[in-house]
Amino acid sequence: MSVEPEIRVVVVTFRSGDIIGNFLDTLAKATSRRYEVVIVDNSPELDARTAAAAERPEVRLVRPGRNLGYGAAANRGAAGARGGWVVVSNADISFSPGSLDELIEAGERWPSGGAFGPGIINPDGALYPSARDLPSLGRGAGHALFGWFWPTNPWTASYRRERGTPAEATAGWLSGSIQLLRREAFESVAGFDESYFMFMEDVDLDRRLGLEGWSSVYVPGAVVEHLGGHSTKRTSRRMVVAHHRSMARYLCRQYSGPACLPLRVALTVGLAARLLVALAAAKDSAGARTTRAAADVLPASRRP
Repeated sequence: MSVEPEIRVVVVTFRSGDIIGNFLDTLAKATSRRYEVVIVDNSPELDARTAAAAERPEVRLVRPGRNLGYGAAANRGAAGARGGWVVVSNADISFSPGSLDELIEAGERWPSGGAFGPGIINPDGALYPSARDLPSLGRGAGHALFGWFWPTNPWTASYRRERGTPAEATAGWLSGSIQLLRREAFESVAGFDESYFMFMEDVDLDRRLGLEGWSSVYVPGAVVEHLGGHSTKRTSRRMVVAHHRSMARYLCRQYSGPACLPLRVALTVGLAARLLVALAAAKDSAGARTTRAAADVLPASRRP
């Protein structure tokens, strides 16, 4: 009799053939538990290396036939999972040995946790600020205005929790580049909101989990490396536009109703102006570089 996998790993790809093999190889060392992998390939054509990856016994390939966007593709890959855990990840992730097991152990320590995020290291050795507070008007405006030229400003530092040594704790939201989700929690909010094509779907998901009583938990002891921007760098200007569009959608939804119309107009105009600056200056849409080196806060034994 076959045993159901405890974990379904959903990896969303877009022309990711050159990195999907590394993802799967490092995943194999990240957990000792039984898992399955669903690759949801949003690419217009199937490349040879993604096709080869799909030949692995633990892998199933889903080809929607068009680019669904990140959240919709993740929902497609998670559908029908029976184990207790769902991992949703980009393809450009390298797992450190045992990191997925560490996330699940944290899930056992936090029974009310719905989402769990690891410590994320960038290729340049920076510790990515992957556990943040939910956006607010004050912190969001300060971060958006000052982050590009003053990355240590108090609004950005507060929003991105870049003070002190990282510790296991709850957060407003976790980076969508990789999250471990309790399947019960994920299904309780019907997964990702598919109206977000790209960006902010992770913020929205963790916000809705919180409204249902689930916590989002940062687990810096579980470490991965994120190449970053692999699927979006070929169309970076389009992605900057998509990021600002998603930010406008998310923020305006927080201030619904007729009385908030002037605020929604102001938010839309402000984000449009920021978008023009970002496009003219070729700035990354996130608006502020990371400020902490992983070596300063994480021991070498935890890093991939």
